[in-house]
Amino acid sequence: MPETHNFLSQLVGSFAVPAAENPTVAMVEAAFAHHGIDARYINCEVAPADLGAAVRGAKAMGWLGFNCSIPHKIAVIAHLDSLAESAATIGAVNCVVRRQGRLVGENTDGKGFVESLRTLADPKGKTFIVFGAGGAARAVAVESALAGASAITIVNRDPARGRELVALINDKTPARGDFVAWDKTYRAAEDADILINATSIGLFPDVEGRLDLDLASLRPAMIVADVIPNPPRTLLIREAQARGCRTLDGLGMLVNQGVIGVKHWTGVDVEPGVMRRRLVALFGA
Repeated sequence: MPETHNFLSQLVGSFAVPAAENPTVAMVEAAFAHHGIDARYINCEVAPADLGAAVRGAKAMGWLGFNCSIPHKIAVIAHLDSLAESAATIGAVNCVVRRQGRLVGENTDGKGFVESLRTLADPKGKTFIVFGAGGAARAVAVESALAGASAITIVNRDPARGRELVALINDKTPARGDFVAWDKTYRAAEDADILINATSIGLFPDVEGRLDLDLASLRPAMIVADVIPNPPRTLLIREAQARGCRTLDGLGMLVNQGVIGVKHWTGVDVEPGVMRRRLVALFGA
């Protein structure tokens, strides 16, 4: 009998690196090979107008699931059968899983970040500052709140989007949310424990992009995190390290959301180190 494969696909709009070197493809395929999982993870670029057809095709062909990237994380919801609790709260989906013939939307971005953060600190009772109010910021803020963060300040240039995320935190999680308009250089509050860049500032190829942040307000006791995986050592990470802060690069979040996704699709607990080593080789970190 010929060998059969379950195909996992990423529905995407655009990438920061060529599709042939897409980091998610590289790390998931490395995990499949390492664990002998009879599956493939392939990249498909899908135009927004074709998203519904792509989802119906994945369901018709019995795919185990797929990842969604920008600009599909919200639009895909209309084409799914149901949402898991965190995805429904966040209002965005980055991972779809076939369960009993139904496509269920999950969000693994925030969970991936929280798992990475726990290598340095328990989020419970901590005070957070999150730059941004887009999909990544929503996922990180909501999951951090659900993991026990006491207060989260959202710093964003668009007041409407920032206040919307703060309302979500206050209405749907136990944490207290506050909004600060990012219309000048931001100075971190002295009681802040964890500061997170959840914007695209510093993403390849704009690797010298700098947050409008008063670096003098960073204290050695703080944890400074960046969700950007490429490059892993962003300018923010380097500057925070120079001030004695503990830091988290974006590879941890990317790896952990991949680990969670593979578990959803295959039931296998994959080795995170295999994924991270592949990413380090890809980015030359």
